[in-house]
Amino acid sequence: MFGRYVEPFLGGGAVFFHHLPKRSVLSDINPKLINVYVSIRDNWQYVWEILSKHQDHHCKEYYYQEREKVYTNASDKAAQFLYLNRACWNGLYRENLAGVFNVPIGTKTKIISESDDFAQISLALKNSDILSQDFSATISSAGDGDFIFVDPPYTTAHNFNGFVKYNQSIFKWEDQIRLRDSLVAAGNRGAKVLLTNAFHTSVSNLYETFPIQIQLPRHSVISGPSSGRKQTSEVIITNYEP
Repeated sequence: MFGRYVEPFLGGGAVFFHHLPKRSVLSDINPKLINVYVSIRDNWQYVWEILSKHQDHHCKEYYYQEREKVYTNASDKAAQFLYLNRACWNGLYRENLAGVFNVPIGTKTKIISESDDFAQISLALKNSDILSQDFSATISSAGDGDFIFVDPPYTTAHNFNGFVKYNQSIFKWEDQIRLRDSLVAAGNRGAKVLLTNAFHTSVSNLYETFPIQIQLPRHSVISGPSSGRKQTSEVIITNYEP
């Protein structure tokens, strides 16, 4: 039995929502993403209402108009974030140098899914500390008995060809080293760590002191040309025997 569940790269939170831990610390460096989780936790009815309005008005013209709007209310921002992310091409999140979301519209016409349950999501997040901060600050809060799930940004498209160079634009190698050091320190404090990363020699060597490294196949789907959507490999690394 673990103490707190700690996730410093929250993203879609799939592992968190699968396990539904009683106590958790959830964080991400993207304040707009964190605002979505906080808004749904604290005011899910309003976010749902605005997202439903986006669904009613969704079309190509509306999408590009909405993409240009700037809101001040946190819940309006959250609904806009969800709408654009669901309506854009391939669910990609990308900003230009000015911090403006610039992904073109995708092919989806349905913004709200039958599986959406904001009330249950809000309930699941009630006992979560949700923070926008660097991963090192979140990991440093973990101690004896805590479980840390780590899924940092990386691509597996170049598993065996220029991995470090290709990933520099999304998560610098210096950050990979900082992450490793943070996880080693957390492990020394008694935290259990489970990390996912690209299966590559540089990553394996970085975590050579961790006892478990398991290679897993993965089908890559985030690519423009179909030739880029192929089988790749990831690795699961832990500092404990599962």
